[in-house]
Amino acid sequence: MAIKIRLRRIGAKKKPIYRMVVADARSPRDGRFIEMVGHYNPLVNPPQITVNEERVGQWLKWGAQPTETVKSLLARVGVWQKVASG
Repeated sequence: MAIKIRLRRIGAKKKPIYRMVVADARSPRDGRFIEMVGHYNPLVNPPQITVNEERVGQWLKWGAQPTETVKSLLARVGVWQKVASG
């Protein structure tokens, strides 16, 4: 089973807010997920990113693959460097 860390869209029309979730790669974008590990709000300036670093690191260690967008968000908050180095 391929596990991905990806964004799940919530919020009203034209006002997106995203949850960072761990999900099976075969499930739909806004469908079933295993665990929620963060939030991303692109509407505020600067964009608000909250991440549970401990759980994200654990899932990455277990082999979960982040999408390109999630990888860039993790790099922006400094989590990706911590995981890559150790």
